Amino acid sequence: MTINNQLESISLISDQKSPSYLMVMLHGWGANCQDFVDLARILDLPEFGYFFPNAPFKHPQLPEGRAWYELESPDYKGLEQSQQLLSAWLKSLESETGVPLANTYVVGFSQGGAMALDVALKLPIAGVCSMSGYLHYEPKPLKIVPPSVLITHGTEDLVVPIDAARQARDKLTAINVQVEYQEFEIGHTVTPPVWERLTQFLQGLIK
Repeated sequence: MTINNQLESISLISDQKSPSYLMVMLHGWGANCQDFVDLARILDLPEFGYFFPNAPFKHPQLPEGRAWYELESPDYKGLEQSQQLLSAWLKSLESETGVPLANTYVVGFSQGGAMALDVALKLPIAGVCSMSGYLHYEPKPLKIVPPSVLITHGTEDLVVPIDAARQARDKLTAINVQVEYQEFEIGHTVTPPVWERLTQFLQGLIK
């Protein structure tokens, strides 16, 4: 795979006022930074600014698609590079926007959800949401107070089985991560009820 050594991204930030919070949205395997832009516009969170980074690797089949690492390789080739790039990029947002990591939330879908549960949990951020995601590592007790986590998943998901979400919930809870968990009768997708649950999760943290 060909890697871009700097994460490219697009953003949605009001020209009229600076955001109080940031939401970083990580797309899935084969999608790109445009994937969640239209959906983010419907979230009723006026104090938020949004960032949508492109995964650093080109997708092997889709010309416009991106990948966080190789799903087809047993050792997830490229994962370590993506972890380092994403972590550094997230840390850089504070100087770019003036919004501290403590007011930053990371949301990911599928492979992006796996990245969120990996990288974002190790940073002093406000919250993490994995939608249709999974763990690609064995979690160990964290050296920081972990952010709150929301995991959502479809019971009809044929791409990432529901057991992956249940295992992630149980393993993270076992290392004292506060996890909110909800299943939906959907496949490998994001629907309005999932967005509503995400909004509730975020509003509960910033109340």
